Amino acid sequence: MKTSDFNYDLPDELIAKYPLKSRSASRLLVYENKIQHKSFIDILDYLNQGDLLVLNNTSVIPARVFGKKETGGLVEVFLERIMENNTALVQIRSGNSPKIGTKIFLNEFEAVCTNRKDNFFILQFDDLPIDIFNKIGHIPLPPYINRIDEDIDKLRYATVYENKELQNSVAAPTAGLHFDEDLLKKIQIKGINIAKINLSVGAGTFQPVKVEDIEDHDIHEEYVEVTANTINKVRETKARGNKIIAVGTTATRALETAFLENKDSFEGYTKLFIYPGFKFRAVDLLVTNFHLPKSSLLMLVSAFIGFENMKQIYHAAVKEKYRFLSYGDAMLLKRNDI
Repeated sequence: MKTSDFNYDLPDELIAKYPLKSRSASRLLVYENKIQHKSFIDILDYLNQGDLLVLNNTSVIPARVFGKKETGGLVEVFLERIMENNTALVQIRSGNSPKIGTKIFLNEFEAVCTNRKDNFFILQFDDLPIDIFNKIGHIPLPPYINRIDEDIDKLRYATVYENKELQNSVAAPTAGLHFDEDLLKKIQIKGINIAKINLSVGAGTFQPVKVEDIEDHDIHEEYVEVTANTINKVRETKARGNKIIAVGTTATRALETAFLENKDSFEGYTKLFIYPGFKFRAVDLLVTNFHLPKSSLLMLVSAFIGFENMKQIYHAAVKEKYRFLSYGDAMLLKRNDI
C-alpha cells in the first residue's frame, strides 16, 4: 500500500490545542460494524464483567530544554532517549546544526555533541540527564499543538495512573488521558479487570511516514516491558471468552510484540510496524485518539478495523467536528475479524 492512501484533510481548527475541563468529558466515536456517536463516559456500556483493560503506565519526562551553543546561537533540545554514561539521543533545533564537539549551554548545565545518528544527535551531559531535564525541562507538547507549555499541561499531559518511577517517555500515551479516577473506579466496580504494561513513547511517534511504499518505512524503536502477570491475565481472559481492551496504540504495540514473540514475559525494544495485513494475537478492542494523516498510528488503526472502515470513520469524524490528536476526542474500535 502507498503512504498517500493514508492521507486525509485535517482542518487546523479540529486540532485540540487544550484539554477539556474534565478528562472524561470528551466525545467517543464507537465502531462496532457501524459508527455511533457517544460520550467517553459511555465506554462503560461496551465493557463487560471479566474483560481486561490494559493501560500503559509510563510517565512523561519534561523533555524539552532551551539553551545556546558556544557560538551564541539559540538551540532547542528535545530528548528522545536517555542512554548510558550520561549520554542521550536528542533532536536539536537551531539555525545551523551543531558540529561534532560543539558545546551546548543549558542554564547551569553543559553538554557536548559527540555524534549523529540519522536525524538525531548524541549529547554527553555533565550531570545525569534525567536530573537535568527534570530541573529545567518543559512539558514536551506535540509540535501540532503549536504553543508553549503551560501549568495546566503539567497535570493534564499525563495519565492519572502513571507510575512516576517509570519516567521514560517523551510523549504521553494520550488515549489514557480520557480516564479519571472516578471512571476507573466504576470500571472496577463493574468487574472489569485492569493490567498494565510499560512502553516508553518516543518522539518518533509524531513522525509521518515519508516513503512511498509503507512496507519500506523504518519505524521508530521503543522500549517495552510486559510482565508475566500481564501476559497471564491476557491468556486467562481470552480463555474464558472475554475481551482484551488496549488503551492506546502503545498498549497495542506492546501486547502484540509480546504475543508475536510468544514469550511468557517481554522486556526489550520493539520495532514492530503494524499495518494492513497484520494478524492481531492479543487485542480485541482498541481505545485510541484520532491520528495524523500518513502516520504509522493511522496505519495501525487501519490494520485493526480495515482500511475502508478507517476511511469511513475519519470522514465521519471530520464531518462531525470531533477534536483531533493528543488533547482531542477518542474512539472505541472493535477488531474487524471478530
